Amino acid sequence: MILLAITLFLSTQWKYAHFSYTEANILPEDHPVNVEYDHFLKLFGEEGNLILLAVKDSSIFTPKKFNHWNQISKALSQYDEVDFAMSLGDIKKLKKDTKNKKFIVEPLFKKPPETKKEVLAIKNELFNNLPFFDNLLYNKKTGTIQTLVYLKKDIVNTPQRKNFVLHILNPLVEKFEKDNDIDVKVSGMPFIRTMNSANIKGEMRLFLGLALFVTAFIFFFFFRSFRATFITMIVVSIGVMWAFGFIGLFRYEISILTALIPPLIIVIGVPNAIFLINKYQQEVIKHGNKARSLHRVITKIGNATLMTNLTTAAGFATFIFTRSQLLSEFGVTASVSILAIFILALLIIPIIYSFMPMPKEKHLKHLNKKWIEKIINWLENTVRHYRITIYITTVVLIIISMIGVYMIRVSGSLLEDMPKHKQFAKDIRFEEEEFGGIMALEFLIDTKKPQGVMKLSTLKRMEKLDEIIDEIPELSKSVSILNIVKYAKQAFYNNNPEYYQLPTREEKVFILPYVKNSSGSNELLKTYIDSTGQYTRLTTFMKDIGTDKMERIEERLNARINKAFPKKKYTVTMTGKALVFLKGTNYLIKNLIISLGLAVLLISIFMGWMFRNIRMIIISLVPNMLPLLLTAGVMGYLGIPLKPSTILVFSVAFGISVDDTIHFLAKYRQELQATNWKVRKSVYAALHETGVSMFYTSIVLFFGFLVFTVSSFGGTIALGGLVSGTLLVAMLSNLVLLPSLLLSLENKIANKKVFKEPSIDVLPDDDD
Repeated sequence: MILLAITLFLSTQWKYAHFSYTEANILPEDHPVNVEYDHFLKLFGEEGNLILLAVKDSSIFTPKKFNHWNQISKALSQYDEVDFAMSLGDIKKLKKDTKNKKFIVEPLFKKPPETKKEVLAIKNELFNNLPFFDNLLYNKKTGTIQTLVYLKKDIVNTPQRKNFVLHILNPLVEKFEKDNDIDVKVSGMPFIRTMNSANIKGEMRLFLGLALFVTAFIFFFFFRSFRATFITMIVVSIGVMWAFGFIGLFRYEISILTALIPPLIIVIGVPNAIFLINKYQQEVIKHGNKARSLHRVITKIGNATLMTNLTTAAGFATFIFTRSQLLSEFGVTASVSILAIFILALLIIPIIYSFMPMPKEKHLKHLNKKWIEKIINWLENTVRHYRITIYITTVVLIIISMIGVYMIRVSGSLLEDMPKHKQFAKDIRFEEEEFGGIMALEFLIDTKKPQGVMKLSTLKRMEKLDEIIDEIPELSKSVSILNIVKYAKQAFYNNNPEYYQLPTREEKVFILPYVKNSSGSNELLKTYIDSTGQYTRLTTFMKDIGTDKMERIEERLNARINKAFPKKKYTVTMTGKALVFLKGTNYLIKNLIISLGLAVLLISIFMGWMFRNIRMIIISLVPNMLPLLLTAGVMGYLGIPLKPSTILVFSVAFGISVDDTIHFLAKYRQELQATNWKVRKSVYAALHETGVSMFYTSIVLFFGFLVFTVSSFGGTIALGGLVSGTLLVAMLSNLVLLPSLLLSLENKIANKKVFKEPSIDVLPDDDD
């Protein structure tokens, strides 16, 4: 009844668990990179509000299709979510009004073209005479054109953005494609984030269904009992309900990481049930007393299972110390949910079995299966006769892995883990090829004087920065006040494209009054200059490059900045979402390495509390560190980079793999006390009793984590595949290397002093 009440309470919290509408901030709020970005946002507002629609098709330059294309921006501009949209039909040319000494604007074309000749004349005018719009609305080299849709900044991080993209923008684009037989490429961060979020939502349901099916199937395959399978599925289902409840209770948003927790709880919860049910059935075979069997399940396996769940939770809890909101939320929710699934298993399984009749002979047959017996006998034989071979193999694997570790590269990018086969991911690549990228890299220039931006000396320094940006293929052409000033000079000289350049000091005297007298000029300048005229921005767009490449580009840019902008007169800061993410990746990797060290330390403390002996701590850690080293080596050989999604593997896998060690050593100690400190007998007895459960749980964990490899996200695939492989190696390590070490060091560890005051109580066999 208490469990039911808690479940009902947590179910009321589900309404607060919703998918994140904001981008995950990896860096702490007070990190210098974050502080600089926040300063930029205060001056110029949200920068990730642009959606891009692009077409690369020569047939677009026919009257019907051309006019339909321009109607899209007009239709989108009508919606409240859109600040403004700009297409070729919205282009306004600057024209000099000599009489009033100002620039006036006139449309590129006054009425929709009716013939192909008129369309081509517009194209020629745009491509050859209006360089201001090059790489903004068109690509002169390839003939690609695009429409810019600027969302209102206050809706970018709200559900309104999702509704606009899914229910307004997408249907409008699909209708245009169908009516005109033209493929439209859609990109931009608001669009990508919306489609990505929808993908995560779909995958979470898929993972839940697959995890339940796979674990239930494997569980039934081993136990051949509908009853045991049904009880286990009840436990993990309630665990999933609690996990969602915790996300809502803590008011966390569902991110790409927290979305993994419910299926993770299924995968981790089933091994708990395997150990408890297996022990119950083994006890039933021994003496046929249900009450005594359940009593021993709780006292013998319950304590060991508590320790295994504590170590698993500790592996996840170390993410809390990364000071990253994304990982902290993941760590808190995962560790709390893991402890909750332990409590549920320990209470529900014995309670249900206490009301049910004794297991029948058919339910116990799996304990005597010949193929399982053969595996355990093979393990015993290997440990008994081939320990030298085991040690040689271990040393060779360590050496090979160490070579692989030195081949690992550190990398990470905003888009590399996104689903490659999805259309929106393909459109990102298209945008990179045609216009240089979608991720803004911002340069915030502080002239340290009001109205310092419009000084010609400042503009010339900005042009030097612009030149180095043009030399870097990973960056697009920049957009800044420079473009407006150059366009103003071109307009002053009757729109001659040869004059699209910075004015001389003398020319500036004549042109500046025209700019100041022009209506709407302040609004245009406000995009690039703050209200005081002290700060300006220069924006370029970056391709999806890794942190390693970005560091080299950053060095190159800083060298030019330091040369062009004297520090006494200027402060130039590189910022933008892309840079914040890439800096966050490096920060995260460093912190995750620390969290892995912390996980090892915490688990060592648990081991020390259990066994009260430094040798036993070392012996217990060796079989669990080896799989991590092997995984790191494999990553090096296969070229899998070290990034947030792959470094998570080590803390997660270590926290789970050490569970087998605890179960084995707990049983080993019980056998030592029962056999009066006979090591060999105790090791083989522990291998036979816990070996079956360890094999079962490892197979469940292997296939359970393998479920994540069906994901379309590269990071989730890496997490699933690498954790699965690591846990499989950990099982072999705990079943072969651990017993071998215990046998080889029997004289140094098998005595009453080592195991005095046992932390896991052992009931004598005759206890009722």
